[in-house]
Amino acid sequence: MVEIEAAAFRRLVSHLQTHTEVQNLDLMLLADFCRNCLAKWYVSGAAEQGIEMDYEQAREIIYGMPYSDWKEKYQLEATPEQILALEAKQKTKDGH
Repeated sequence: MVEIEAAAFRRLVSHLQTHTEVQNLDLMLLADFCRNCLAKWYVSGAAEQGIEMDYEQAREIIYGMPYSDWKEKYQLEATPEQILALEAKQKTKDGH
């Protein structure tokens, strides 16, 4: 079972690395997670296995390059509409 889960995870990461047009903000608005969330979950999973890994190492695995490089190459400026949508989504999660 773990091998199947690992294969599916690798496919998801590869898919996100290939589809750089999909912005993290889009993922957050639609699915409530993004590449950075995956990196945090990766760090958490490593810790559960007794493996030391920092967040930047995990982000490089998820992004397929240093985050700063990905951000420079692919990250677009958030639109005012996207920012408002994210704020509205956060309010519903926080129970406001």
